[in-house]
Amino acid sequence: MLSVYVPHGGSLERQSVEGDAPLPDAAVWIDMISPSQGEDKLVEKFLGIAVPTREEMQEIEVSSRLYVENGARYMTATLMCQSETDTPRTTPVTFILAGARLVTVRYDDPKPFSLISNKFGRACPAHVTGPMIFMDLLDAVIDRSADILERIGADVDQLSHDIFEPPRSTRKQGRQNVYNRVLRTIGRTGDLTSKVRESLVSVGRLLLFLANEAEGMRWAKDIRAQLQSMQRDIHSLSDHSSYITNKITFLLDALLGVVSLEQNDIIKLFSVMAVVLMPPTLIASIYGMNFGHMPELSWQFGYPLALLLMIVAGALPYFFFKWKRWL
Repeated sequence: MLSVYVPHGGSLERQSVEGDAPLPDAAVWIDMISPSQGEDKLVEKFLGIAVPTREEMQEIEVSSRLYVENGARYMTATLMCQSETDTPRTTPVTFILAGARLVTVRYDDPKPFSLISNKFGRACPAHVTGPMIFMDLLDAVIDRSADILERIGADVDQLSHDIFEPPRSTRKQGRQNVYNRVLRTIGRTGDLTSKVRESLVSVGRLLLFLANEAEGMRWAKDIRAQLQSMQRDIHSLSDHSSYITNKITFLLDALLGVVSLEQNDIIKLFSVMAVVLMPPTLIASIYGMNFGHMPELSWQFGYPLALLLMIVAGALPYFFFKWKRWL
């Protein structure tokens, strides 16, 4: 799908281009969503540039993601998608600055695009250009990453409470289901954090490339200042994502430690019960033998004495363990 944004009455008007219809000369933003081969050729003919294919966008070399060709700046970044769902993913998005126009090539729908489209659909500067839209898109991407990290931080705090301060109801009902849920949540949170960090690293490289190219593009001072501010934001968010990653690793280790301690308590209980029941079992085994000459069999109080002896033999180890505070 090919969408073209044209300034109209203080806002950006979105126009869909179908077939071989010509692109308007006043277009400042060309948004290509899963473009067909015909749409690629249409944009290439209109701007005199090459549109990268999906395979080229997925390459991870910096030289294949950030480069200048025929006077146009090509910048490919990895952005987050579906972050609110159970299956978050990342997608490569290519930004092409060709003079005063911006071309975006994507095969998914990151939320910043709809936010910026709605924002400029309501109002935009009188002399809006592609670089201005591009900077707002990057700013929205960074804000979106910050929101995701804030949500992850809240989830991690809740995980910490679930591990170290479980509700009393879970203590009565058993914690197996709680631990399973916490472990799955840790896995999902860690995966989402790694994807956000991957996106931040990608956008950080893009901003560094853009800062080096700012002189050649003769951008205004306010745009350069905005670029520096975004670089600082990316650096701080990357540090915060590293902190969250370390905390998630700590919580995973803590959960495994808590589960191990509870398993040790169960094993200790079984071991103590085995030691407590061993002497009575030994006594019962002795008097259960079928020998012909056993003097105790003819005693009047032999049976109650054997029972008393088994009770005493079992109680002594129990009280010894209690005295040692092993129970």
